[in-house]
Amino acid sequence: MYNREFYLLAYQNIYAKDGNMTPGSDGTTIDGMSLERIDRIITTMKDYSYQPKPARRAYIKKKNGKLRPLGIMSSDDKIAQEVVRMILESIYEPIFSNRSHGFRPDKSCHTALAQIQDVFNGVKWFIEGDIAACFDSFDHHVLINILRRRIADEYFISLIWKFLKAGYMEQWRYKRTYSGTPQGSGVSPLLANIYLNELDNYMNQYKEKFDKGKRNPTNPEYKRISSRLARLRKKNAIKWKSLDVKDKREALKKQKQLYRELQCLPTRQPRNPSYRRLQYCRYADDFIVGIIGSKDDAATVKADIKHFLDECLELTISEEKSMLTHNKDKARFL
Repeated sequence: MYNREFYLLAYQNIYAKDGNMTPGSDGTTIDGMSLERIDRIITTMKDYSYQPKPARRAYIKKKNGKLRPLGIMSSDDKIAQEVVRMILESIYEPIFSNRSHGFRPDKSCHTALAQIQDVFNGVKWFIEGDIAACFDSFDHHVLINILRRRIADEYFISLIWKFLKAGYMEQWRYKRTYSGTPQGSGVSPLLANIYLNELDNYMNQYKEKFDKGKRNPTNPEYKRISSRLARLRKKNAIKWKSLDVKDKREALKKQKQLYRELQCLPTRQPRNPSYRRLQYCRYADDFIVGIIGSKDDAATVKADIKHFLDECLELTISEEKSMLTHNKDKARFL
């Protein structure tokens, strides 16, 4: 936090981003950066007098018509937060789950959907997970306790406390922040990932206990129809040249009929109590769980996730957006 080079790198990272010419509550913008300005921030860091300014509260419309609050930071706070973000990223990025895709280097919605396409094969039930008012609900004490497991520098911890407790200005009135990380701040997405990494770790441990059986046997009916189709194709190939147009059309019709029957059957045994699997993927505060198993299994997993979030992270699942979906229907994610 006392290194000039860090602040110059932070400025390089953020100066071209949209919105950085929008003034915060102190009226300043990212324009006019200088070494003197950096030295002034470092001096306040050294004597521990640095105090983030309240964010200026603004609102943007969501797709459902509701308003999402955004905090517009002062320019000095944006640079200081970017330095903090780089330090935190170097500490936590190596230990984050590969099932987490939001606000991470080389991760995106596309990598999340590609992972689902790759590992959710054969899933029968989906748990669509959404955490109610997630960014506004993070408990500050829980977050700080998580940070203290890997960070021993209490001055650095106290700096993050200051960012969390800085408050915001709305219609020229100051309001305190008692929970959550301010949306719009540079460090907020990373703090959210650090917080929700606890859920990722929980789901990884849960999967180890939930998964049962080495391999799900092939569905006998699928195997029977597949064998019939293979024999019919072989038979038709042998005598194809001797068939007239009408016989060829009839042979292809039978092949297509068997193929359609095959497409309607699950490859593996649909109801096998000795085999079950759980898959999980998260993007920011949205997550999806795939279950190869019964509806009761899926309902139990959903209840256990809800209990963990409530008891350990003090977060609440949105009942309106979190639901059980059968694979014959469409589960919405991202």
